This record gives sequence, structure tokens and C-alpha cells, in this order.
Amino acid sequence: MSTEIVPSNVLLPGHDVPLGRYTTVRRLLPHRERRMVGAWCFVDHFGPDDVRGRPGMQVPPHPHTGLQTVTWLVDGIIEHRDSLGSHQLIAPGQLNLMTSGHGIAHSEYTPPDHPDGMHGLQLWLALPDAARGGPPGFEHHADLPSYRAGDAGVTVVIGRLGELSSPATAHSPLVGAEILFAGAGRATLPLEPGFEHGILVMSGDAAVEGTPLTPGSLLYLGDGRDSVTVDGGGAARVFLLGGEPFEEPLVMWWNFVGRSHEDIVRAREQWMAGERFGTVGGCEAAPLPAPELPTVRLKARDRHGRTR
Repeated sequence: MSTEIVPSNVLLPGHDVPLGRYTTVRRLLPHRERRMVGAWCFVDHFGPDDVRGRPGMQVPPHPHTGLQTVTWLVDGIIEHRDSLGSHQLIAPGQLNLMTSGHGIAHSEYTPPDHPDGMHGLQLWLALPDAARGGPPGFEHHADLPSYRAGDAGVTVVIGRLGELSSPATAHSPLVGAEILFAGAGRATLPLEPGFEHGILVMSGDAAVEGTPLTPGSLLYLGDGRDSVTVDGGGAARVFLLGGEPFEEPLVMWWNFVGRSHEDIVRAREQWMAGERFGTVGGCEAAPLPAPELPTVRLKARDRHGRTR
């Protein structure tokens, strides 16, 4: 007699982190109980904030290695510049995707003339070993595939969901999708059983497979599911993350994702020496200095948080 294993839900509360002088984000990943969901290794939820008469996001030039940044905005406007010469405003419903590869630098600012609100997600995807040393890149996608799932509109931001694929470049099998309810209702989404998944609420409230969820937490769903049902309690905005379990141990420190202590030391030294990452043209702010390294050796950890 076989017993079906039912995936369990784990609610992971976030915590507030200052981002520059004017913005506070809720950090949902990494979490002490769950470092990653697929290749998703970093999730910041900012807003909704009232930025009338305020500068909004002000993040000077800073470096990245070994990752992709995924910026998803639902209110406001952000100006991106990077060391490739990219200069792009991002508006709600659009995707900015930056691939650091071996190394890139960028800045993010709310322009002086901006809307009253600011609300969005800033996420990182860890690059697999085969891609992390490659060239940097930047993509802007203003037109993303979408469909109706029951009472919700679904936008496939990156990766694949059901029969729809985003045009954004992904370096491992994954999904990132927004589920938008205009009012109370239900949506059932197809899932890839080999992926692990997580869901967060950006606004409103929802229940995921019967588990209540409000902004400020991430619900980890594990793997082995072929679908998930989301109930919106009213107008609500929900975001689905998922991907093949990422088996490579990582060292994450400041804005760098590496595989060893030496990777991080080298990246920090090169950033502080003005090497490797290039210059962000058009941004008058001074580059952010890297913090001092800890006095102990940085250890690679797997997706469960175990050291190697």
C-alpha cells in the first residue's frame, strides 16, 4: 500500500531592512529556514510607499557578480543606469532584467519628477556555474505574456508557466509570475512538479491552499505539486516564484554571489580598486564603498543553509 506524500506549507516571515537613506524594504529571502526557492536567492518587497515630496529610491552605483537582478514595479517609476551604458526607465507592468555575469555595476533612482507612490519587488536569481563567469547584460521587457486563470489575471514575468513563456533570459528552469485579483475570487495555476515554489502577497490578502497570507511573508510550498489554488479575499496582488532546486552551494555577501571565500575577497578588492565592474555613466553619485569583510572565513552554504 503506497502513501501519497503531500507537500507542506512553511510560512516565512520577512524583516525590514533599510535600503539607502529613504527606502525600507521587507526582505523575504534569504531566510534562516529557507535560503532559496529554485534559483531565487534574494527577495525584497518595497512599498507601497507615499513618496510625495520625498526622493524615493536613491541607490548609488554598486557592483554585482554571479546573479541576475529582476525588478518588477507595480507603482511609481525607477531610473536604471549601468556600466554597459544602459539607461532605462521602468514603469509598472514592465520588467528590468540585469545579468551580472562576471561583473557589472548599476544605480537605481526615482527621478525628481515622479508619481506619488512607489511599490515593487527587487529579486535576485543565482546564476549557475556555467553562466556566472559570462558577459554581463541588460534587458527591458515592456510586453509580457498574460492570460486569465479563473478570476485573476496572470502575467508571466520570467520563465515558463503552463504554456506561456516570458521572453526574458533565464539561465535555469524557473518561473516568476504575478497573479492579480480585481476583487474576491479564485485562481488555479499549473505548476511544474519538479520545481519548488513560493508565493508572496504584495497587496491585499489571499489564501493559498487554505493558508492565509498577507504582505510581509513568503509561503514556501516545496516541490511535488502540479497545481496551486489561490483565493483572493478582495483586490489582491500575489507573486509566484519557482524553479528547479538549485544544488550548487553559494557564498552570498553584500552584492556578490560566489562559490568560495576567495571569490568574494577578489570581487571586493576589484570593486574598491575600480577594476572589473566598469563605470556607471550619467550618474553623479559616488560609488558605494564595500563594507569590511567579516573577520571569519565566509562559508559556502547549500539551499538548506548547510555549510560545505
